[in-house]
Amino acid sequence: MSAPHDAPTVSQLLEAVRAWIASDAEPNPFHARVAANMLAIVERELAVGEQQAVAHRARLDQLGVDDDTELAAAIRSGGLDDRIDEVRTLVWASVKDKLAVANPKYLDRAEP
Repeated sequence: MSAPHDAPTVSQLLEAVRAWIASDAEPNPFHARVAANMLAIVERELAVGEQQAVAHRARLDQLGVDDDTELAAAIRSGGLDDRIDEVRTLVWASVKDKLAVANPKYLDRAEP
């Protein structure tokens, strides 16, 4: 299934936090905020990631592409120019899903 979220993955985020905690016995406040933010991203992705993956797959299917790489190639080549409004709507939905996980405070500021 095509994942709607980019790197870092949930596993990479958890590994980074684990490694940081193991190596930094006396965290400073900035590092603690970074770690807390990473864990919040993981929590949000675990909560909605599966639903978002299904929705992302449906959007890709609606556009007739297998993955984001093929979608980007179709956009670059002009292969979807006759469906540009649909492409914008579907890509914008994917961007909002990413923001909802990565940093939801930007959702209310985001406009297509």
